[in-house]
Amino acid sequence: MRRSEAEGPGSRERILASARGEFAGRGYDKASVRAIARGAGVDAALVHHYFGTKEQVFAAAIEGAFAPTRVVPDLVATAARDELGERIVRTFVAVWENAETREPMLAILRSAVNNETAAAVFRRLLTRNLLERTASVLDAPDAELRVNLAAAQMVGAALLRYVLRLEPLASETAEVLVARLAPVVQHHLTGPAPGAAPVSV
Repeated sequence: MRRSEAEGPGSRERILASARGEFAGRGYDKASVRAIARGAGVDAALVHHYFGTKEQVFAAAIEGAFAPTRVVPDLVATAARDELGERIVRTFVAVWENAETREPMLAILRSAVNNETAAAVFRRLLTRNLLERTASVLDAPDAELRVNLAAAQMVGAALLRYVLRLEPLASETAEVLVARLAPVVQHHLTGPAPGAAPVSV
């Protein structure tokens, strides 16, 4: 492919797609800018031109994965109190069950558990795009802790099911996963804290 063709329309999107595949398959440590460029059919210099460092490529590649979760704060603000857990977990599981959105999520988890740089990017995106916004619409003095615990429950389940492929969790249906996780997430978000009354939403 000639350089002018490689730098044409769509090259940025090809780089991001290649980066998601590399990070998902190899993790942050083993993925390289050279391999990302090769997968996109461009020169490594063009990757640096668009995104800068490998950390910045990683951040750009995974940021789109958070788009489906941005509806969660709206769910918290508008859903009936007793439906919060089910609706949030169903949204979360749907992202993982969709092959198109699962790959960047795999890139995030596989990289974040093995590399502090990737973990820092993950924390920053998770906090900015989901946790802070969700906590801001949850009417509770310990809203941030509640949202953190709910997120931990779901991310932990995703790690075991989709990354580690732990059985029987890995082979269970999505509906069973939602049914099992929803009450726990519901409790984290609206259940009474030790010695306190339940949260109103």
